[in-house]
Amino acid sequence: METKIALFRGRGIRKTFHNEEWWFVLEDLVLALTDSKDPDQYIQLLKQRDPELGKGWGQIAIPLTIDTLGGKQKINCANTEGIFRIIQSIPSPKAEPFKRWLAKVGYERVQEIENPELATKRTRALYKAKGYSNTWIEKRLHGIAVQEKLTDEWKKRDVKQEQEYEILTAEIAKAAFGVTPGEHKRFKGLKRENLRDHMTDLELIFSMLGEAATTEITRVDDAQGFHESKTATRKGGEVAGTARKDLEKKTGKRVVSSENYLTEPESRKRLK
Repeated sequence: METKIALFRGRGIRKTFHNEEWWFVLEDLVLALTDSKDPDQYIQLLKQRDPELGKGWGQIAIPLTIDTLGGKQKINCANTEGIFRIIQSIPSPKAEPFKRWLAKVGYERVQEIENPELATKRTRALYKAKGYSNTWIEKRLHGIAVQEKLTDEWKKRDVKQEQEYEILTAEIAKAAFGVTPGEHKRFKGLKRENLRDHMTDLELIFSMLGEAATTEITRVDDAQGFHESKTATRKGGEVAGTARKDLEKKTGKRVVSSENYLTEPESRKRLK
């Protein structure tokens, strides 16, 4: 969010939510980063100067319905990845800070691949800058490690497609919390945001329990392939689900909470 503010400070960039991500109006981007008075013409010249950009334009820009002063209109938009690709081709001095930022991000990514500990440090610093407490951050990072261990186990057992990972992870969550991840997000008032970044301590703990149990059951059952792994995920999720129900029975409170770090200041205070 801070990056978006820095990129477009002082200029209104219209956006719309499409396919679970934000898409930005290209003519607004051109007006913000160049001195052009005709964004459409500038984009055409940009595609001529950068043939590779022109070849892939159909995948970068798509017409989406945007509210305008004259009513709803179809206007070319691009997602974040597409916006970054276009910025790389803009020769305007106004685009230079963004190009340097992109180069810095790329360099840091190479560093993290060579030294994974740097990625952990940067993640911790990012959460800290957003105001999360140290105890919450440690749980979140530990949860990431637990999830990665489970993913590695699936890879060994011929579960390789990204969609399969998503289905299996959702199975664990549904068994653990009694709601799907989508329902959980709606309960917290989230859209594109990462659900786990808005979980309470207990929600993080039960997520970890479900995934750690699934890893162990997958190994013991020697589950192979997607379908056998799906059976193991249900068993692992049920371990967390049983523990959750027991806690709810003893406390009289639901574990699944509407608390949301993004919009609930009080929940943020309780995390500290």
